[in-house]
Amino acid sequence: QVQVVESGGGLVQAGGSLRVSCVASGRTFSMYAMGWFRQAPGKEREFVAAISGSGGTTDYSDSVKGRFTISRDNAKTTVYLQMNSLKPEDTAVYYCAVGPVRMLGRARSRDWYDYWGQGTQVTVSS
Repeated sequence: QVQVVESGGGLVQAGGSLRVSCVASGRTFSMYAMGWFRQAPGKEREFVAAISGSGGTTDYSDSVKGRFTISRDNAKTTVYLQMNSLKPEDTAVYYCAVGPVRMLGRARSRDWYDYWGQGTQVTVSS
């Protein structure tokens, strides 16, 4: 049974920073790519960032590139999303997902992932 649990969301002012975390258990963590998605009210869930099993390859959506950084600590089975220079349009529920393989593959597609967390709310005030 794979479990995925996000944490670290909250309320932050525009221009501020926040780090969300995701702990995954039930699989050999380093063997699977991980991804972050987000969903704002009334919008579809969208890709934010992904990282390969080794951490050596990352991918970002254009909207967050240069502001967000994805990383992972395989010893702690945890993936992080460091969010800087936050904007009100970054407000959303942020979801963590476990990929089916080590390399990124179709990491920008929601249906590529096997398991999802329950999400953590990030709110950026203007």
